[in-house]
Amino acid sequence: MKTKSKNNSVSYFDMQFITSSISTTLVLLLLGLVMFFVLTTHNLSIFVKENINFSVIISDDMKETDILRLQKRLNDEPFVKETEYISKKQALKEQTEAMGTNPKEFLGYNPFKASIEIKLHSDYANSDSIAKIEKSIKRNTNIQEVLYRTDLINAVNENIRNISLMLLGLAILLTFISFALINNTIRLTIYSKRFLIHTMKLVGASWGFIRRPFLLRNFWIGVLAAIVADGMLWGAAYWLVMYEPDLIRIITPDVMLVVSASVLLFGVCITWFCAYLSINKYLRMKAGTLYYI
Repeated sequence: MKTKSKNNSVSYFDMQFITSSISTTLVLLLLGLVMFFVLTTHNLSIFVKENINFSVIISDDMKETDILRLQKRLNDEPFVKETEYISKKQALKEQTEAMGTNPKEFLGYNPFKASIEIKLHSDYANSDSIAKIEKSIKRNTNIQEVLYRTDLINAVNENIRNISLMLLGLAILLTFISFALINNTIRLTIYSKRFLIHTMKLVGASWGFIRRPFLLRNFWIGVLAAIVADGMLWGAAYWLVMYEPDLIRIITPDVMLVVSASVLLFGVCITWFCAYLSINKYLRMKAGTLYYI
């Protein structure tokens, strides 16, 4: 009788605890990966947008001091992330290196213009905003032309929008799937203890008293599974950054902290909530019903 009571008690670290933790870990890992891709895609979109240049071509009549003054004014604009001044000599040098020949030698003059290369903040990297910026810059009569690739900007924004919507849909779908998988795992665990729950009811235990060990057990399952899943995600992120150091601009510590906190919060809440629902189901059942489920 003593052995039977021991086997039916709500123990914390048994084989059911381990298998539940493993299955929950795998689900949380999958969910964490989707969230990781959603957040890094956002950072990637910012990185790409802020590295799209457009060039302000300057008239030869404008003095270099005036050009530098213009550059300073542009740097103070809210839409500008950074600027770079390229003089006529520097432009000639760069084109000579690119083409392998000096155009000045057979033309007799430097055909290139001085320019200011502008990188925008990501919020302004769209065709509508750039058109307004172009109109504002061209008010200066010494600006000959503003060059930017509308097709590239539109393509980048369109692709980012499509990828973001796809990942968002996948995240929502996986959230429902994760809930279903974790819920089934917990229900099977509590199902095996349904007669123990009924026995505790017969001896006068309150619902709160009966629920407490089950809820606490599943709370720790959620914590353990989330910690393991977070550890695996941090390890993968570390390996990616070590393999390609430039990825630190996309896989930032902030992203990993948000992913880790979300996985932990989801793991704890979902395991606790599913356990609460399952226990209440068996608490409401009558003794005869327990034999037919």
